Amino acid sequence: MNQARIDWERAEEAVLAPYATHSSESLGRHHPENGHPLRSCFSRDRDRILHSKCFRRLEYKTQVFVNGTADHYRTRLTHTMEMAAVGRTLARIFRVNEDLTECICLAHDLGHSPFGHAGEHALDHLMKNHGGFDHNLQSLRCVETVESPYPDFQGLNLTWEVRAGLLKHEAHVENAQLDGQPIGPFQSLEAQMADIADDMTYQAHDVDDGLEAGIVTLVQLEQTEFWCMAAAATRERYSNLTDDQFLRATIRNLLELQVVDVMEHSQKSLKKYHPNSVHEVMAAPERLIDFSPDMKEILSHFTAFMFENLYFHHGVADATKESVGMMRKLFLHYVEHPETMGRKARARLEAEGLWRTACDYVAGCTDRYAIEEFHRFGLEECAK
Repeated sequence: MNQARIDWERAEEAVLAPYATHSSESLGRHHPENGHPLRSCFSRDRDRILHSKCFRRLEYKTQVFVNGTADHYRTRLTHTMEMAAVGRTLARIFRVNEDLTECICLAHDLGHSPFGHAGEHALDHLMKNHGGFDHNLQSLRCVETVESPYPDFQGLNLTWEVRAGLLKHEAHVENAQLDGQPIGPFQSLEAQMADIADDMTYQAHDVDDGLEAGIVTLVQLEQTEFWCMAAAATRERYSNLTDDQFLRATIRNLLELQVVDVMEHSQKSLKKYHPNSVHEVMAAPERLIDFSPDMKEILSHFTAFMFENLYFHHGVADATKESVGMMRKLFLHYVEHPETMGRKARARLEAEGLWRTACDYVAGCTDRYAIEEFHRFGLEECAK
């Protein structure tokens, strides 16, 4: 019998840092399973995520621009893939578990609603008397309940470490636990890296889409310190670039500057606290994978710039507002007519209740499907 998994676990023992999460030491799955002979537990989780329907649907969910606006804009799927690449880079730099980091990256937005954060806020408002809605918690719900393709258990039955990594906002709650195990006050380094890779990626790549859409201009960007830093790095390295080459190189430097800053600051934190286990990472006095204070301030101003000039720009906000209005009417239609939801959703009505089932169903919709369903039911005739 090929013992590839055992060989890989031995390799981890030799290569990974003492503060890394080792596959052989996973806290396991909610429903016990025998280890796979060829794949580590986290590589097996990655494959389950990649093969899930909720992962494939990310291709048609909004990142900034409503899906279908143009061919080249990021979707929730391409954002996730770019984030996973950054996460793996950080994991390799710090000698932690790349497979686990990638899993958390790939799964972090599985529960995201259609139409981006505006859609999320609308669902949270609709569910205010029924437990609310948060896309991080919904991502966990997707892998534990909604996505259920296997005959032996409900959900994808991912490892504890991956599921815990999806609870970044819950980890700071006092005595927060998952399956009786603490998830905080800080998370594993792999989860911290996935979290910061998310921030890094959208900071750089939303700029790219904004420029291509003609909503954000170079003149505007040149008023920000972060862009000027990246542009200076481009000029230092290259000469005689075309305008397009300059923009492409500078956008790459937006990401590179963040990676280097996190690497340097986090190395200092690890040296300061010298954790020798995942438990010591989670119990550290502060987060160990983070931006430096100076970079945090720079990014804070840049984020404010992006909200003012891109996310709240009428060219983005108006289209999103219209689409979210459709989604809201569709949600209420399903509450009033639950028989019009899909077969699998209807089968969960008794166990999950009407409102939560409708929320799961709408959150799982792609932008395109939500709009199609809105028109199929003739909801444009409803009173506004």
